[in-house]
Amino acid sequence: MLDAIGHVALVVRNPSRTAALFEKLFAAKIVRRTDLEGHDETFVRLGRTWFVLVQADVERPRTGDHIAFHVMKATLQSTAEKLKEMNMEFQLARSDSSLYFFDYDNHVFELDTTDLESDLTSER
Repeated sequence: MLDAIGHVALVVRNPSRTAALFEKLFAAKIVRRTDLEGHDETFVRLGRTWFVLVQADVERPRTGDHIAFHVMKATLQSTAEKLKEMNMEFQLARSDSSLYFFDYDNHVFELDTTDLESDLTSER
């Protein structure tokens, strides 16, 4: 039986820069370490999920694939303000109940204020 997601790995060109983005936006916890085989690792905790930022020089096209986090409206609004100040691209959607933004490597993240569990339950 599956349980919660253990971690999500994202391939990025510059793990330090991406970690700094999440630290600025969400005061995310950052852990840097060297594993037993000598590989540098950067972990970022977003919500209750750890993300490992794996360094590689790749070009990623933007797609509809994204990672969504449930947030309160105040978090969505404050994140929009921070992204604006940082000149980062973002888009408000669904009557401003969600916000999409991109990291430096075209990963798409969504902040969503709706309650998906309730929405899906009421559809039955």
